[in-house]
Amino acid sequence: MALLETTGLTRLFGGLRAVDRLDLRVEEGEIMGLIGPNGSGKTTALNLITGFIKPTEGAVTYEGEDVTGSPPHDLAGRGLVRTFQITTLFENLTVRENVLHGSHLDNPTSLIGALTRSRRHREQHAALDARVRETLAFVGLERRIDAVARDLSAGEHRYLEIAIALAAKPRMLLLDEPATGLNPEEAAYLMNLIRTLRRRGVTVLLIEHNMRLITNICTRVTVLNFGAKIAEGTPEEIVENEAVVTAYLGKRRGA
Repeated sequence: MALLETTGLTRLFGGLRAVDRLDLRVEEGEIMGLIGPNGSGKTTALNLITGFIKPTEGAVTYEGEDVTGSPPHDLAGRGLVRTFQITTLFENLTVRENVLHGSHLDNPTSLIGALTRSRRHREQHAALDARVRETLAFVGLERRIDAVARDLSAGEHRYLEIAIALAAKPRMLLLDEPATGLNPEEAAYLMNLIRTLRRRGVTVLLIEHNMRLITNICTRVTVLNFGAKIAEGTPEEIVENEAVVTAYLGKRRGA
């Protein structure tokens, strides 16, 4: 059984088919790539899967259950967590405080416990703080824990956004162009992070324009163009696919 599956997923904006009858299947433990030219429907597909917009037609199945149109917070609570193409940080808060906000779904502290600082509250707070520190160490930001988010570099912004997503304890992580703005060294570090997530049991669906990253870490790749799936296969198969080459580079002209 697939961990995530879409069937006939469609979204219309007036006469525009932003996503056109998309069938997508992601097996548990995969790093699945979702690629295509600008405007091909990748982010719209992610928004449909994670409940930020509702489909015109079709269905989304997660863990064997129909979750079509479920609210994003419900899906996140079930372990289906995403990042965004544009970083969504609390710029005036510290790195630690940003990750704590990502942990709110798993924070059982009651209002009375917080006000009275009960023993249970103190223990829960200590455990949560330890998890935040562990998450930041995983993404390489442990030394920036008290830095204000607005003072981070572009690469550190991306790593912090991933840390916030990991704080929600995802079973499946959907990454929307995480390598945007990264230099080659930072992109290589990101590749290692994603590989390690897979080894830790997190399934990944990755939207990315960095083809080196896609071909190096993805187990399978789906390609969209004008909202429709035009190819699917291993990275090696995709880079040799004539339809994919045409979508990215245009039709080849004869001699």
